[in-house]
Amino acid sequence: MTDTPHDNATEPEHTPESAGATRRSVIATLGGATLGAAALGLTAARATAATDRSTAARPAAGLAAACVLTPEQTEGPYYLNLETVRKNITEGKAGVPLTLRVTVVDIATCFPLPNTAVDIWHCDALGVYSGYVAGGSTPDTTFLRGVQLTDAGGVAEFTTVYPGWYVGRALHIHVKTHVGGTVSNGTYHGGHVSHTGQLYFPETYNTKVAALTPYRNNSATRTLNARDGIYRNGGSSTLLTITQVGSDLGKGVTGTVVLGIDPAATP
Repeated sequence: MTDTPHDNATEPEHTPESAGATRRSVIATLGGATLGAAALGLTAARATAATDRSTAARPAAGLAAACVLTPEQTEGPYYLNLETVRKNITEGKAGVPLTLRVTVVDIATCFPLPNTAVDIWHCDALGVYSGYVAGGSTPDTTFLRGVQLTDAGGVAEFTTVYPGWYVGRALHIHVKTHVGGTVSNGTYHGGHVSHTGQLYFPETYNTKVAALTPYRNNSATRTLNARDGIYRNGGSSTLLTITQVGSDLGKGVTGTVVLGIDPAATP
């Protein structure tokens, strides 16, 4: 029988730092600058240009609404510092296709953070992590692990599969964000970790997925979000929004989430 991993559900959580400037404060600052410019007697053309620049720089309403610090959560015992930059991390693993879109926002400005490394890892449909197959260290396996850099809109996208589960944990994906590094030879190097957390799935979808192959072959008792000690400490803030691709769930889903981080933090 294949041993299944266990995260430490009793590990203390980090206390989130207070959030930075809100969208309202950013707009207020910009508005004050515009009024000041008018008072200095700038021409109408220059004032219009300044307004246009301010409007273009404002964060989208959805990002501003999510401009709070995402709670830190335990890294867990199965992180591997592979830092392999790749979009598709499935390596042939069976499961419901999942397109994961993670948007990273700077909590101090409410603006998206480009060129931030989003590092994810999760178990397969039967609750097994690469690197720890059959309960032992197997560094030659790398499935369901990878890094993507955020684009100009702060979005990193992965092609993976809906994760399975193991004893004591709800369905989840581990995530880190790295800032200040570079990519060479397909690997992310340097920088520092600015956030460590976990992403979760709505129970309505978890139940439906559990009835499909290969998930129904997972004999471990599935833990609900509400009964997961780690989820209860801030997990609701990283509950994925799931959209089904078509009428057949087996064809795949898209999951989206916004992470609010302090890029200068080293938690």
